[in-house]
Amino acid sequence: MKKKKYIAFISLFALAAALTGCRGDIPFVHSEEEELSPGGTGGKAIKGFFLLNEGNMGSNKATIDFFSYETGKYLRNIYPTRNPDVVKELGDVGNDIAIYGNKLYAVINCSHYVEVMDVHTAKHIGSIDILNCRYIVFNEGKAYVSSYAGPVQIDPNARPGKVVEVDTTNLQITREVVVGYQPEEMIITNGKLYVANSGGYRYPNYDTTISVIDLKTFQVVNTIDVAINLHRMEMDRYGRIYVSSRGDYYDIGADVYVIDSKTDQVTGNLGIAASEMCLSGDSLYMTSVEWSYITQSNTITYTLYDVERQEVVSHNFIADGTDKLIQIPYGIAVNPDTKEFFVCDAKDYVTPGTLYCFTPDGYLKWKVTTGDIPAHFAFTTKSFQ
Repeated sequence: MKKKKYIAFISLFALAAALTGCRGDIPFVHSEEEELSPGGTGGKAIKGFFLLNEGNMGSNKATIDFFSYETGKYLRNIYPTRNPDVVKELGDVGNDIAIYGNKLYAVINCSHYVEVMDVHTAKHIGSIDILNCRYIVFNEGKAYVSSYAGPVQIDPNARPGKVVEVDTTNLQITREVVVGYQPEEMIITNGKLYVANSGGYRYPNYDTTISVIDLKTFQVVNTIDVAINLHRMEMDRYGRIYVSSRGDYYDIGADVYVIDSKTDQVTGNLGIAASEMCLSGDSLYMTSVEWSYITQSNTITYTLYDVERQEVVSHNFIADGTDKLIQIPYGIAVNPDTKEFFVCDAKDYVTPGTLYCFTPDGYLKWKVTTGDIPAHFAFTTKSFQ
């Protein structure tokens, strides 16, 4: 779950249950397509992207959209038409999506599995059962999935999480290793996997660590103490890892910390809140929706940081005022070829969202209606059929 904040978990679950009871009053995004731009605008290699819409917890409304640069068309909710025999479609809370080889992987958090599809067609290939799975990364033929390894509930005694290794050829789990509490995003570099531990279920006793796993032995070889309630991770070409801390939503604010992957030492912090991060070249895009239980309000920011110069380039990378239309900035992504960027608006978390496409200098190109809570992107170099 990734709605307002972890400590609002129980109230959000009640809200989701109530909304499920009156789902007929809420618009549902059916499988359909919409023409947005001329074909052939994706750059040299990129053919399009998949967008995973989370769907509010308890509603079983995770969906996948696809935008084709080849045709300029946006396809909504592609999974049911490609997989008419799959019962209940994708399931509850889409938490991550990624491509490895010719397979598309969607991590479905509250349905406790990873859906595996053909990247050309989005047709079902198989699935991997992993309890309370969160994020996925890949290395040398293996997939690595972070898992809370327990039920979806606030619990001060929640057990430690784990990272699960999966063979991508046969989709079988090969190894597991226990890490910190409620592990989130991961980075792989120099034969090591770094996973950010949040401890979100154990409020107010959040975890503060990154677990470092040696991929040969699949053992935790180091634990880096960083800050409370860690979540996002990105790594630049200089060997620096950026990890976001969500704070405690009261007195401790959100921030982004920097770790030297060569020494596994924390070298500083940016003084910037980041709910979402996307690194493209030397540009680190960060959006933040920082909730405060003291003010009972969100602080929303759009920050662009240059990792080479190690300085803020802009405090609002949307140049044309479109940010004033966005209620809750959620997912963010950058086309690696064209450098145009995308911002998702989750709106009220229970109705269809909006995806905004911007030029590299921050001017709106187009926008489109998505599924509920648009969040996670996977750009593809493969043609979608």
